[in-house]
Order: sequence, then structure tokens, then C-alpha cells
Amino acid sequence: MNEEESKKLDERVDRAVENFMAGYGCCQSVVAAFADLYGLDDTLAKKMAAGFGGGVGRMRMMCGAVSGIVMLTGLDCGQTEGSDSEGKSACYKVVQELLAKSKEENGSLICAEILGLKGYEKAPSSYVASERTAEYYKQRPCVAKVESAARLFANYLKEKYYHSPPTPHLSEELGVRSYELGVRSYPHSKELLTQKNS
Repeated sequence: MNEEESKKLDERVDRAVENFMAGYGCCQSVVAAFADLYGLDDTLAKKMAAGFGGGVGRMRMMCGAVSGIVMLTGLDCGQTEGSDSEGKSACYKVVQELLAKSKEENGSLICAEILGLKGYEKAPSSYVASERTAEYYKQRPCVAKVESAARLFANYLKEKYYHSPPTPHLSEELGVRSYELGVRSYPHSKELLTQKNS
């Protein structure tokens, strides 16, 4: 991975933060920032991730930004055959490693605990979404958690592709490289690569 590709991943971290500040949920913000690398359009990515906000449907369970890491890891290295226990184990390993880093960095993976840390008032569990106001952003640590999750995933991609052998036909777009290197985990990647290059 060259410096330009690394910079493009850093821009995706910024995009995740911009998504959140535009009113999208924490999981939506993280997933939508990277989803195009795996052939998902922005609308579908945001719909898939919508229910994970607020710690899964605002029940304050696993942090939505952390759920975004899990969803992206599945897109990056999830197995597609039910009998592929080796592939399943490999994906679980990456999830556990990334979530351990998130927990170390943020103190917890649980939304209610994150909101209760460092003097933040715990938010009540309700299905009614909070209005995004200046006060909301001032009281909640969520934007920092979105940035953290997106950065952890970007760093995972940097490390994965930095240590991978070079592949032929690299496009200027980072997404094409992800498709080429992820052929095993994304069965339509060769088709998408061909479409992107035509």
C-alpha cells in the first residue's frame, strides 16, 4: 500500500465523522464510509446498518460504531460457504482482535457503559431517536467513538494490504485493490473488478 492509498483510507475516517455529524447513526456512519470498497452503494449500506444505532435499536447494548466494525469485517473477510469453518474462524479472529483494540481504546464495547464513562449521563433506553442538536453533540462521546471505529478499521486495512504481496492491475481507486485481494471472501469481486476497469 502506498502513501496515496493510505491517505484515501484516512479520508474514509473523516467521511465516517462527517456522516455522523450529518445525522446518521453511529453504525451507519462507519459502514457507509467503507461499504463501496465491497460493492455496496451508500443507500444500501445505510439501510443495513440503520438498526444498530444507539447500541442496537437504541437499547444501549453493543455500541453501534463497534457493530460497524463487525459488519465491515464480515464484508472484508467473512466466509460465504456454510461448511467453511476455517473461513468462519478467520473472520471471528479479526473481529475479536479489532474489538479488543476498541475496548482498550474506549473502555467498553457497550453503549450504556460508554455513555456512562467519564461523567457522561447514561441515556435512557427508548426507541425514540434523539434530536441532533448542539447540546446532543456536546454531551455525547459518540462522534469520538465513530472516529475511533473507522480509524481502527482503516488501520486494519492498511496493515492487511501493506503486508500482502503486490497484485497486478492495481487501479488508482483503493476499492479495486480491496476487491482483488479479497477474492476469497467476496465471490463477485472479479466481476466487480472487471466492471470498474472497463
